[in-house]
Amino acid sequence: MTTALVLSGGGARAAYQVGVLKALAQILPRTSHNPFPIICGTSAGAINALAIAGRPGPFRLRARKLEAIWRNMHAGDIYRTDAWGVLKNTLRLGLSFMHSGYGVGRSVALLDNSPLQHLLTNYIRFRHIDEAILSGDLMAVSTTAMDYDTGKSVAFFQGNHDCWTRSRRHGIRTGLSIDHLMASSAIPLIFPARAIDSRFYGDGAMRQLKPLSPALHLGADRIFIIGVSDNPSHQQATDTPQHSPSVAQMIGHLLNSAFIDSVESDLETLKAINKLVESQAKDESEEVGESKSPLKYIEHLCISPSTPIDEIAQEYFHELPQSVKLFLRAIGATKKGGGSSATSYLLFEPGFCRELIKLGYADAMAQEDKIRAFFGLDGQEPVELSK
Repeated sequence: MTTALVLSGGGARAAYQVGVLKALAQILPRTSHNPFPIICGTSAGAINALAIAGRPGPFRLRARKLEAIWRNMHAGDIYRTDAWGVLKNTLRLGLSFMHSGYGVGRSVALLDNSPLQHLLTNYIRFRHIDEAILSGDLMAVSTTAMDYDTGKSVAFFQGNHDCWTRSRRHGIRTGLSIDHLMASSAIPLIFPARAIDSRFYGDGAMRQLKPLSPALHLGADRIFIIGVSDNPSHQQATDTPQHSPSVAQMIGHLLNSAFIDSVESDLETLKAINKLVESQAKDESEEVGESKSPLKYIEHLCISPSTPIDEIAQEYFHELPQSVKLFLRAIGATKKGGGSSATSYLLFEPGFCRELIKLGYADAMAQEDKIRAFFGLDGQEPVELSK
């Protein structure tokens, strides 16, 4: 059985994934070097995916180093937060309207994410991915981006697999680089598009209708998914609003539809197919997974937040730099404006990230029995890691 790790996008919400990975490193045996032969990520999830795949050493050590990065994260490490940097991008966006809406010299965006490129260049060892695949330690790694010209979802992957083409999505084999990561995390209008081979790409979650597809095409039989969506049981209607939706509230719903809804929808499809395979296997008196049907049973486990991330974001709004807070307040990205969801994607600050890491760790440990069963670890003692 080949296990894949799938990390969805979500901006600063991806800190939650780090907490789950920390718990997983504690649950798995100390000798575990790489529990995921296939690693797939989108947007901020792609950054975590390549941070795990692009570092040598045991899995628990890689998880610990990734946690150290996120625990000390600041918005200035991801995008320029100084007044001049924010103003310059705003002016560039305004000037684009004099050129039919496109930028001259570089793509238009509200924020300059050049600090993120510097951070990733210094942290991720792309050469290690080559070495890991050649040695057989890894089967494949992928990151997804959206082609602005065609609107298709493109999974750039590194590994010995065939390319694929499906409706509105396809996979391209290539050597992964910093450009693929920057493209996958380039949220439209917020971060600039990135050119790869003369084509411009943006955030991979925007048109990724089937987030689990890359893992399946790359040969996964089992999928471990870490999402960043709020638990649906906590989503309740509030009192009748006293105003129309704010700009930030509308942006928040658009981002949620890209980063969250597609993962939940694809999981529902996977569960429906698994039930169909089980039913066919029962009718044919065969074991699940050995049916003559072209459909295949895919074992999966999904860990997602038990506490609404939007509510956590409200508590840490004050951590943002003044220039960013002024902008977010102007578009209603506050509790009063109903746009806290939009804030949660940009809140790259220590307090918020540490709280999400803590939540991810607690949620994963609460499902330790399921995780141990998923990896076949029944009867083995977990390894204690330093907190």
